[in-house]
Amino acid sequence: MDRISGLSDELLLKILLLVPTKVAVSTSILSKRWEYLWMWLPKLDYGHFDCSKSEWERLRCFLDRNLPLHRAPVIESFRLRSCRQHVKPENVSMWVSTAVYHCVRELDILHDHTDPAMPDILPCNLFTSKSLVILKLVGEILLDVPRMVSLPSLKTLKLQSVRYFRDETLQRLLSNCPVLEDLVVDLGLRDTTRKLTIVVPSLLSLSFYIPCSNDIDGYVIETPALKHFKLWDYNYKSHYCLIEHMPNLIEAHLDVELPDISGLIPSISSVKHLTICSQAMLDEGFAFNQLEHLELCTCKEHSPSQLIRLLKASSNLKGLHLLAMEDDHDDNPHRMEEWNQPSIVPDCLLSSLQSLTWSKYTGEPKERDVVVYILKHALHLKTATITPTQSDVTELEMLKEFSRSSRASTTCELMFD
Repeated sequence: MDRISGLSDELLLKILLLVPTKVAVSTSILSKRWEYLWMWLPKLDYGHFDCSKSEWERLRCFLDRNLPLHRAPVIESFRLRSCRQHVKPENVSMWVSTAVYHCVRELDILHDHTDPAMPDILPCNLFTSKSLVILKLVGEILLDVPRMVSLPSLKTLKLQSVRYFRDETLQRLLSNCPVLEDLVVDLGLRDTTRKLTIVVPSLLSLSFYIPCSNDIDGYVIETPALKHFKLWDYNYKSHYCLIEHMPNLIEAHLDVELPDISGLIPSISSVKHLTICSQAMLDEGFAFNQLEHLELCTCKEHSPSQLIRLLKASSNLKGLHLLAMEDDHDDNPHRMEEWNQPSIVPDCLLSSLQSLTWSKYTGEPKERDVVVYILKHALHLKTATITPTQSDVTELEMLKEFSRSSRASTTCELMFD
């Protein structure tokens, strides 16, 4: 202990940051020097779901007494995991307010509560924090944005399963985040929001999740600077989807149950890497002139027809990955329709495609036909990697099948994982 105590306070704080906050606090009993050292910690992490009522009561008393006296001039991060009925909303609100007062830069709140009244746990000063860079709110948290909002430093915002006070709440918050770059909006199973608007000129990354139980009427997205876009829309009921063009888009992931995606495709036409899982057919005539890598889900009935349209639309495609994205694929391997080869070979097979990957390959004739067609026409193919689902197809069987088929590329290497 004497050797450790001889270290500088700065180095001791770095050591304390390597252990849980609860352990760091317990070092206060070691000696007079250690008594208040933990109060200079710039990162604080409190609570967990397994806390008993008595443990939460001790934590409440501890935070009420010590958090206002915390000595670090800036709290780099404050994480709180509160569970169900053990924590009162006013306590959480006070702790968050205190963290904001200490110029918190990252605030991460997970509030698992069952109160149907949905009390507000977010203090007003949170919405005018000049220091806040990262805000993560997860769980049954009521988001009621006050009239006065200004978050000039906020760059990352995660809203998972929160409840919005009204439909306009989210956009009121977003419109006052001038440098926001990363946004996650995950609607909860019990969310009652009917209309959502996401208009953020500075946004670079957006993840948007809508569960099947959500009865949303529709949403508007206007993010002209966006580079990464992920959309999981499992609401199969008809609803509007208005998305403005994203000219800088690099990556898009679309897993949707929308009955019609014709209004969605033009907005992502500049994408370079596309992952798509959709039963709705793409319209003829669209073009992905900048698309280089395509991942297509094979668990939908019209996947072969979808593949043909995408190959025709992607004249510069270099990489193709076919995979089963749905969990029930193994229980229903025959869902995909038969392969009907196009009358005209898509340009990308003749000029640009270099790699083919098939994950969870079942060995069904219709899947084999797709692979054989691509091997036969892809002039510049370098690798074809086939990964069977479990042990349905042996490597030897696949090797025999595809070795007999003709290959347009004499340098193509067959690989089986």
